[in-house]
Amino acid sequence: MDRPATGTRALHQALPPAMREAVDDFAAHLSGVRGRSAHTVRAYVTDLVSLLDHAARMGCAEPAELDLTVLRSWLAKQRTTGAARTSLARRAASARTFSGWAHRAALLPTDVAAGLASPRAHRELPTVLRADQAADLVEAPGRRQPADAPAEADAAEPARLRDRALLELLYGTGVRVSEACGLDLTDVDQGRRVVRVLGKGGRERAVPYGLPAERALRDWLDRGRPALAGPASGRALLLGARGGRLNPTTARRIVAGYAEAAGLPRVSPHGLRHSAATHLLEGGADLRSVQELLGHSSLASTQIYTHVSTERLRAAYRQAHPRA
Repeated sequence: MDRPATGTRALHQALPPAMREAVDDFAAHLSGVRGRSAHTVRAYVTDLVSLLDHAARMGCAEPAELDLTVLRSWLAKQRTTGAARTSLARRAASARTFSGWAHRAALLPTDVAAGLASPRAHRELPTVLRADQAADLVEAPGRRQPADAPAEADAAEPARLRDRALLELLYGTGVRVSEACGLDLTDVDQGRRVVRVLGKGGRERAVPYGLPAERALRDWLDRGRPALAGPASGRALLLGARGGRLNPTTARRIVAGYAEAAGLPRVSPHGLRHSAATHLLEGGADLRSVQELLGHSSLASTQIYTHVSTERLRAAYRQAHPRA
């Protein structure tokens, strides 16, 4: 089992043996069979250990003794201790995932959490840039010194080319910042203008990119990357100032820095992803295509962008229609 946090580890060790074994088997299933990331497995394990600790305190000694009353009692306790709606929704989802697996593994006679309701997490409409603001941002490296580059103009050029390639990729493809930083040279098909992205859960997808990103990538690969590359570069597409793979924290700092310098609203790589999705829908792309491009496993995750577009349509209607 991936090592949980210290507090969770202590609770895990204090569980009855049958419950402790169930936690370990569930974690192995998530990691080995479903291909979940170490971070995701830790989150599930933390929720599950909390649930089983609560169940043990209610007299349960093994998973088969779990029932809907115990699950509801656990969530109620979380609510009384101030857990946010989003946290309650996530914990209920963890309980349902475990219950379904435990039933299939014959640890539970029935899927006891199938009927477990959870509060709907309040989802804020994402902040997005206008198309002209997004254009200003991706073109900003031509007007500002890169944050991690030396003061000399010639030495700063490779970092500027990398920053432009990073911004064009983030906005031009809508990939997550971790996905962009995880790209290797072999993931870029310059002939077809497609990047191969390894997303959440190990799911792979091909994402097209446009002419501006093509030019930015070509400049970076021809003139920028060779100047920064070193022994630590490996096959990484985007490099940091010391030649290693660009990390997401640095990428976030790059995006925020250029946005501030350009006088734009505060924006992160995820904000560029929101902007790309919204502009695609406003330009006529269908929801299923946007879902595939973004790598969402559920269409519900993509539908939030239709809310953004609807709000903009409503604003335009109020402004322009004589009977609004």
